[in-house]
Amino acid sequence: MRHLLDTRTLTREAAVRILDTAEEMADTQHREVRKLPALRGKTVVNLFYEDSTRTRISFEAAAKRLSADVINFSAKGSSVSKGESLKDTAQTLQAIGADGVVIRHPASGAPDRLARSGWIDAGVLNAGDGTHEHPTQALLDAFTMRRRIFGAQASRGRDLDGVSVVIVGDLAHSRVARSNLWLLTALGARVAFVGPETLQPYGAREWPATVRHSLDEALREDAPDVVMLLRIQSERMHAAYFPNEREYARNWGLDDARLAALPERTIIMHPGPMNRGLEISSAAADSERSTVLEQVANGVSVRMAALYLLLSGERGDPRDRLPGEAQPSRSTGKRTEQA
Repeated sequence: MRHLLDTRTLTREAAVRILDTAEEMADTQHREVRKLPALRGKTVVNLFYEDSTRTRISFEAAAKRLSADVINFSAKGSSVSKGESLKDTAQTLQAIGADGVVIRHPASGAPDRLARSGWIDAGVLNAGDGTHEHPTQALLDAFTMRRRIFGAQASRGRDLDGVSVVIVGDLAHSRVARSNLWLLTALGARVAFVGPETLQPYGAREWPATVRHSLDEALREDAPDVVMLLRIQSERMHAAYFPNEREYARNWGLDDARLAALPERTIIMHPGPMNRGLEISSAAADSERSTVLEQVANGVSVRMAALYLLLSGERGDPRDRLPGEAQPSRSTGKRTEQA
């Protein structure tokens, strides 16, 4: 695997391979010594232009448990605050010998630009770009679904064929929703987007998802195996997308009454951080059917798998190359332009 930039282009086979590798990684995390030597001698840079707690710590833990050297780069307090471009930052990382770059950026498409640019030879892993995608979040969500629905021992090699997933909330600004839609669809799941019209993504009716505006209707009609609540991203909102928080909670929040009405098999997910009382009640967040903390724990195993597949073997396999990407020379390993 050369880069991991999105889930839209992941095939079922590639996705299952990552999830199965994550199962192997999860098995090692119950040992007394959890570190593996798989990436010893490799350098992973966490290049974060946006604030993050769960994702950055998760990637740092994943890289260290694979014995990689980790450099944490924050845009705040760096030369970026002085106007340094992504190109100049990338070339600096190239000079220090980065093997992998985990990038979170407020601009949609920044990881793709970095991967295609030729500025750096490192593998690039998208940790969230604008309102575009967040592929490892979707992978850890799918990993959690497989384990909860089929059990850890029976989940290997399985997709999510026939599983019904209802994703509720701020879909317009959510890269998590987009990545989950493409990944879950590739794995055979049925996805419904639920939220007010103002928070539906542009073009959503042409996507492979059922679009609904009533959460109660979705819970009744879609008979979900999974209900995923999304955070209201007020920092990305520059207009009034719904009347007020009380109105939103009444219409689209998973409150105690809706929790009690859910089928017994239904699990509850949230990518965090949660706004309790708005998207989800405390009773729902803390219930036995909630997977919120499992998602955090599983994120380390999934990111270990992604980093391992990205950095452990020979990179530059033609099957894994981006369209239009320069080919490595067989004799020198240097990049040459495609004919």
